[in-house]
Amino acid sequence: MAGTIFLAGATGVIGYKLLPMLVDAGFVVYGTTRKPERQDDIRQAGATPVVVDVFDAAALIEAVRQTKPGIVIHQLTDLPHGLDPALMEEGRVRNARLREVGTKNLVDAAVAARAERLISQSIAWVYQQGAAPLTEETPLQESAVAIRTLETLTLTTPGIAGTVLRYGLLYGPGTGSDAPNGPISLHVEDAARAALLAVQRAPTGAFNIVDDGGPVSNAKAGSVLGWFPKSRTDNG
Repeated sequence: MAGTIFLAGATGVIGYKLLPMLVDAGFVVYGTTRKPERQDDIRQAGATPVVVDVFDAAALIEAVRQTKPGIVIHQLTDLPHGLDPALMEEGRVRNARLREVGTKNLVDAAVAARAERLISQSIAWVYQQGAAPLTEETPLQESAVAIRTLETLTLTTPGIAGTVLRYGLLYGPGTGSDAPNGPISLHVEDAARAALLAVQRAPTGAFNIVDDGGPVSNAKAGSVLGWFPKSRTDNG
């Protein structure tokens, strides 16, 4: 499969896993980082680094235009390493701004570059309380303003086919947690694999990407994306 992808957040926890998957699948990949010292990490994965800050709207538009991607992938977050509890309050504020302002800038850049598709990282633990299973049709909490903004921009921007991946709480290498921490969980490699399948299958809409056994259903991801948690695929 050929094509060009602009991966925003290529050195993040999920982006770092996703980058070589996309390259191995035959895509030309441009990966972003805010830190010049992380460029070699992107090159070693077989992709081309782009140093840009998502809050610099003009620079971001120019960067995406130059790469001419068919697909833009939003894997940007701004949370403390390992989700350090002492730093999480400030991190949540930064992350909310990124989901609102940063996503708007990235969407504007995708439109300016005439990209056809946008795949965005969301979360699966902001559904309104209700009887399980919670599905993609379950309303989100009214307080989840930043997530609502991210998802609306991804799914309703004219000219862009949008896909939202609602991830569980991550565990595994680089996440700060070696095992599931709560009922709505997800291994980081499964998160990256879901993004690759979203690229390959080209679905639109929202998908819960979570481990089995919790209150959130992953049935739609299985039927449309062909995605299942690795524990299940390991067991056949």
